[in-house]
Amino acid sequence: MMNLFKLTAISAAFVMSTQTYAESLAITNATVYTAAQQGVLKDATVVIENGNIVAVNPSEVSADTIIDAEDKILTPGFIGSLNGLGLVEVSAVADSRDGGDKKATMTFDPSLAFNPRSSLIPYARKGGITSNVIAPYGGDDIFAGLASLVSLSGEFDSVTRQGVALYVKLGAKHEGSRALSLQTLIDTLEKHSERDEDDDKSKGKEVEILDAVFAKEIPLVIDVSRASDMLELLKVKARFDVDMVFAGAQDAVLITEQLADSDTPVVISAMDNLPGSFDSMHAHLENAAKLEQAGVTVILTIAGDSAHNLYQLRFDAGNAVSYGMTAQGALAAITSNVASAFNLDVGQIAPGKPADLVLWSADPFEFSTRIEKVWINGTEVSTQSRHDKLRERYTTDSEMPRAYTK
Repeated sequence: MMNLFKLTAISAAFVMSTQTYAESLAITNATVYTAAQQGVLKDATVVIENGNIVAVNPSEVSADTIIDAEDKILTPGFIGSLNGLGLVEVSAVADSRDGGDKKATMTFDPSLAFNPRSSLIPYARKGGITSNVIAPYGGDDIFAGLASLVSLSGEFDSVTRQGVALYVKLGAKHEGSRALSLQTLIDTLEKHSERDEDDDKSKGKEVEILDAVFAKEIPLVIDVSRASDMLELLKVKARFDVDMVFAGAQDAVLITEQLADSDTPVVISAMDNLPGSFDSMHAHLENAAKLEQAGVTVILTIAGDSAHNLYQLRFDAGNAVSYGMTAQGALAAITSNVASAFNLDVGQIAPGKPADLVLWSADPFEFSTRIEKVWINGTEVSTQSRHDKLRERYTTDSEMPRAYTK
């Protein structure tokens, strides 16, 4: 009898959880920024079911829950890129840094140490970030390791896809020549292209990774800034027929035609305005706009301590707009362009896409705009961060002694 009761209880719980998950949601009367071919849709409806978008502007609306957006703006969840969110808690504390290792090679996968309960993740969500491409900073090898896609849901299964790119560090060196680093990359690709595919002894993790690169399943993300280095890399890209993404790329404005013709995306900070080295002499606030106007696929990221400052990605995008980038281009640079460069199934409001959505009170690139609601995989998530909790703790009257008062 006890076993039967347990089975019945488990079955009932499963049915209830299935019903809860299967509940459909419709967001109506929204100004929808699709980041897709449809562009901006006025007075539009988005229907969600089982964590996915099932319809945009259907002729009839039928859902278990209907939310009237009251003409507010609905966008795809923003995508952070190439940072250590969830791999570091306090940059100055070595024990909390897991994004790199001196011995790291191309097989290094920092997503194994990803912490979905990092206090930095809810703070990033407050900026409309729903997913993120985490990247290693590597070690002594030019191959820093593998980048991965993670969800900012806060759940323990947040690593959505491992190994979405192979991260490579090139350019200026404190010791030695950049030429040797580039030659190492060329030699590695050449050796792989010439290997005997039928030789089982040659197979291993590195071979699997390079197979994915040569099959264009994942790109080579190359941290590089100088224009002459990028031009050499474009020759390598053409020779081996692989996909590349340039990260940093402060001097990319010097070779816009070559980048556009070769369909090579660049990941830049919209706020880079001063050269940090002799490799980045052309850093400027107008670079994102110039690259967009030249037909280059632009991805915006946060420079510096990006894991702690990913929240401000929308403000950086707004600054890019103020310096000439189109609003739709800036939106694509933190949504669909990221998805396209890394072969991800997120970043657009379209049927079949995961329901990662953000409802805004107004233009998301305006400083005064606030988030109304956030959904990740169709489930509404909190926008409360540790900062909010601390503010409430130290400003709310209670029987406890007041803290930090004069």
